[in-house]
Amino acid sequence: MAERSLRGTNLSWLSFESDEGVTFSERQITRYVCSDGHISELPFSVEAEIPSLWECRCGLDAKLVDGPEPETKATKPQRTHWDMLLERRSIPELEELLEERLELLRTNRGEKPSRKRTA
Repeated sequence: MAERSLRGTNLSWLSFESDEGVTFSERQITRYVCSDGHISELPFSVEAEIPSLWECRCGLDAKLVDGPEPETKATKPQRTHWDMLLERRSIPELEELLEERLELLRTNRGEKPSRKRTA
């Protein structure tokens, strides 16, 4: 019985609430421009803090027109595997480890151990 009473009411998109007695906050239109020249106009409340950057529909960052310059975050330079290895070991330690591994490989192959070279 309950199934028939809800039939045809479009519960998925229809709201039974009205806008009566609702007051909307005052709005302002802000404009953003990306480096490709796309202009985005967005409504914000007068009381809202307006961001200086907004993501454009093309995926680039758009700047607020006549707004403050956006703050740039300091980024660390990308570290390579070699940089991280040098943080843990010194060059002489790495040379010693290399010689140990080469000796182990040579003995596993059945080669004669090489003599250490002195410079």
